[in-house]
Amino acid sequence: MDQYVIWVMENPLLSAAIQFAVLGTAGEIISLSLRKKSLALPGGPIQVLGKIIAWALLGIVIKYGFTGMKGFTRALLDNRLLPAFVDSGLGWAFAVSVMTNIFFGPQMMFFHRLEDNLIDRKWNMAGLTTAWWTLLWFWIPAHTVTFSLPAEYQIGLAAVWSLVLGLIMGYTKRESPGR
Repeated sequence: MDQYVIWVMENPLLSAAIQFAVLGTAGEIISLSLRKKSLALPGGPIQVLGKIIAWALLGIVIKYGFTGMKGFTRALLDNRLLPAFVDSGLGWAFAVSVMTNIFFGPQMMFFHRLEDNLIDRKWNMAGLTTAWWTLLWFWIPAHTVTFSLPAEYQIGLAAVWSLVLGLIMGYTKRESPGR
């Protein structure tokens, strides 16, 4: 685990890109495979490579977003715009999670949908509203756990959460036999 922490601390953007490229893409493949009830890839080799690159770029965007939202939350606290109990511990983790998922999450999801549209060469915003609802029921609780951890583990756990959400979405959207 020490080597992982050293790698993340010495390579914050590269490590974010790689973790999301691997785990985000895996989550997408698992979700699609669960829905189809057999191994399925999100397109041909070029589309899969595009998805890997898109997830890597998203990892970098999320690294910047996490860092910025922590600063934003700190500024709100310093200006007494948030209650004092969110200054540390679980309160801090919850506050950063709420701020991240309300002010950063929707735009990040829209950006990710644009990436998918470019890769798939189509314009499709179907399901985006449903994705935004995950910010409330999944991402706020998940990122409260994430922001409870030391910073060097946060991006890795966020990438794991992407895989977990892929599992959840795959199970809840399974296709009926014959479809």
